[in-house]
Amino acid sequence: MTPSTWHPTTRAALWMGGALLSLVAMALAARHLSATLSVFQILFFRSVLGLMIISLLLNKYGWHQIRTAHLGEHLMRNISHFGGQYGWIYGIAFIPMAQVFAIEFTAPVWSALLAAVILGERLTLPRIVSVVLGLTGVFIIVRPDTGAVHPAALAVLMGSVAFSLSYVMTKKLSPVSTPLSILFYMSLIQLPLGLVPSVMHWVTPTLVQVPLILLAGSMGLITHYCLARAMKLADATVVIPMDFLRLPLIAVVGAAFYGEPLQGLLFVGAACILGGNLYSIVAERRRAADKATQA
Repeated sequence: MTPSTWHPTTRAALWMGGALLSLVAMALAARHLSATLSVFQILFFRSVLGLMIISLLLNKYGWHQIRTAHLGEHLMRNISHFGGQYGWIYGIAFIPMAQVFAIEFTAPVWSALLAAVILGERLTLPRIVSVVLGLTGVFIIVRPDTGAVHPAALAVLMGSVAFSLSYVMTKKLSPVSTPLSILFYMSLIQLPLGLVPSVMHWVTPTLVQVPLILLAGSMGLITHYCLARAMKLADATVVIPMDFLRLPLIAVVGAAFYGEPLQGLLFVGAACILGGNLYSIVAERRRAADKATQA
């Protein structure tokens, strides 16, 4: 029996395994690099590597794909995506990695709110429930009532909002731009955003750091590719719980390599966020199916 004959859910699980391992590898590489390189410099090197990889793909599939009449949308998408990446890597450097991953789960919550404002999508009851549960989860994870919120946690939270804006803009660009075009402009626009601040405090990477830079730059693309393949093979209600496994995985890695504490409340908060996301997806799918039946 070859992998192509396996059940789609089994293959989706394998692709999700690849996505999880890639994401963890990227987090570890970013944590090590952040000890000597600035976040801006790490993002600059990621953009350089990404631009090289995407250019090779465009050489094969055609540079005509980058023609666009939507440069403003690309610019907005990538400024927000750059902000999201900055918050994520900044958080990786200063707070437990599991907390970073848990806060990142809130991106669909902010996406629902921004889609209502930017795309005019209706804020339905399931989406409102998702927002409420998501905000509850954030409160449990960040614990502002203790008066000891780390600035990096707020950076990750703001980064999650920025990521959600980039998701909404990706949705807006998808009908008029190919995936390679979107990735090309992502690397092209974000390269100077990382370079200019890096020049002021430039640190020349050592030979030991080069593999880590390559790892941090390539794992992001591999993660997105694996997620896309998994979503193509299985429903979101199957893939999202699999994606949740990255939280216990990174918690174990953080505890093993950096002595980061395993906090029960973090998992409770993440479960609230995940539950809200899943409820919204299931309810929206059911509502769409009912409409199709009635039609």
